[in-house]
Amino acid sequence: MASSPLASQPGLFETGAGEGLPALVSRHPRATRETWLGSTLVAYEFQRGQRRTIGLSVGPQGLSVRAPRWTPLAEVEALVQRKADWVLTKLNQLQQASRLAPAATEWREGAAIPYLGRNLALVCAPAHRFDGAGAALDGDRLLLALTRDAGPDRLRDSAQAWLMREARRIFLERLDHFSPRLGVRYSRLKLSSAQTRWGSASADGSIRLNWRLVHLSLEMIDYVVAHELSHLREMNHGPDFWGVVASVLPDYDQRRQALRRVRLAP
Repeated sequence: MASSPLASQPGLFETGAGEGLPALVSRHPRATRETWLGSTLVAYEFQRGQRRTIGLSVGPQGLSVRAPRWTPLAEVEALVQRKADWVLTKLNQLQQASRLAPAATEWREGAAIPYLGRNLALVCAPAHRFDGAGAALDGDRLLLALTRDAGPDRLRDSAQAWLMREARRIFLERLDHFSPRLGVRYSRLKLSSAQTRWGSASADGSIRLNWRLVHLSLEMIDYVVAHELSHLREMNHGPDFWGVVASVLPDYDQRRQALRRVRLAP
């Protein structure tokens, strides 16, 4: 496939916009060539040098290709195409890791934490009745059973413990909502703190979901839940699988693309 010089543009993955553009674009900031790998346009850094074989590497900036000085470009392109699955898997893993990487949060009273797509302000409220939970939702405030001199570690631990309890409650509710509609049964739910994926499904019916999804809107949570439950019918990402997802979420692709642009806070 023909390649062409590109202007240097940073970014591991972008979402295409406008007619004729791909759903995903991966651009290395020093890209000089581009190629289509499936539905993804990959703009990669290409260099020649004193080496004996063609080498491919995927890092935080994108795909880099090194080749001997005498190697024809057609041979380079053919190798990139043969390694397409590996390249896209590595790019996706790096994208997920970047998206789930904890952002710097100043854990103090008044700090904002995302919950179901909106921000909650942390408030120390030692006089509030908490019914043993240690935290309570009050409008756009998360009340914590802590004194105002509590340190950042205690604030973080208390807030995240509440978020994880909420994550389990909400995930179970959405699993119970979608599983009968998909005609499947899940065996158990496990919360994950993975840095490279939102969720997974096993053949034994267990579902694993990243607790940080509780930061996102219910529409995004529903997409991940329906996605993983659909794997209990189709353990792949082929057309039949996406047909199963579409049976309960006709707009799944819009949600899928929106999820790609999310960066989660801790």
